[in-house]
Amino acid sequence: LFVQQLRLDKTTFEALCHELRHKTSLKGTKEIPLNVKVFCTLSFLATGSYQRIVGVSQHLAQRTASRCIRQVIDALNHSAIMEKWIKFPKTRQDRAFIKQEFQRRFGLPGVIGCIDCTHIALVKPNHEEHLFYNRKGYHSLNVQMVCDSNLLILNVNAKFGGATHDSHIWSSSRVELYMRELHQNNEKVWLLGDSGYPQRPWLMTPILNAVEGSREDQYTRLHVQARNCIERCFGLLKAMWRCLLRDRVLHYHPRVASKITMACCVLHNIALQSGLPPPQPLPAAHDNGDDTMMQDPTSTAFVGSQSEVIQGRAMLSCLLNRI
Repeated sequence: LFVQQLRLDKTTFEALCHELRHKTSLKGTKEIPLNVKVFCTLSFLATGSYQRIVGVSQHLAQRTASRCIRQVIDALNHSAIMEKWIKFPKTRQDRAFIKQEFQRRFGLPGVIGCIDCTHIALVKPNHEEHLFYNRKGYHSLNVQMVCDSNLLILNVNAKFGGATHDSHIWSSSRVELYMRELHQNNEKVWLLGDSGYPQRPWLMTPILNAVEGSREDQYTRLHVQARNCIERCFGLLKAMWRCLLRDRVLHYHPRVASKITMACCVLHNIALQSGLPPPQPLPAAHDNGDDTMMQDPTSTAFVGSQSEVIQGRAMLSCLLNRI
């Protein structure tokens, strides 16, 4: 029942409370101890409902519960917590481990992550509303994530509104710059993205309309299977932390909704690394970012230098020869 309600077992819950107490400014009071604040927050994140919280957290008033949630969300966004639980592979050894896992499972060499975006629904913002109104007809954040083959989240960017293209978020992100630097240092590693992303030496995309039975077709089949990790990651994240589901709608300012999303990503990784079973049943699909067929090839992310385009195709050709 504890895991069903909070998504963490008691041991992991206590460890989280200890970490927040000693690494952040989160404090409890005589009336509301720290573990009650954390309990209240996890209950909200797991259900997306205030009503269910009030019944489980020592009969807290909704206003009090809301204040507790804000405090714990801020603590989960503390740099000491973020840097521990959401880590892009920064050493060759870390990258080698992820590469080996992708190659073992999917037969694709050089892969250190899968990238995509997902929409997190939020209430209509009062300020710059047009930045958050997405192509699917509702207000949201468009959140970019990178995951490994175990569905661990390696990187999150939750700063952009739902009107922003996936490809623009990628071109503006630190992880794109980091992947570019790895390539400049002659490290042959890449992320996998769908055809909405620009083919680059550090970002491999599928080959559309490949001839059946060809090397290009074989590569694309492997690519689709491996890249499905990020779709499964989104599905698991939203199944565990149901406040992120499309029908729940976060009734918060976009900046707070971004923090809630980041907090859920931290908790997702904590639960995975603790070996906790996923909630059942998992949803069939998540509300992903831009539909691939709707991507705009003239967007800024596609207008790289001609040499980058050529290098990207050359690297893909090398990869085809290695499969």
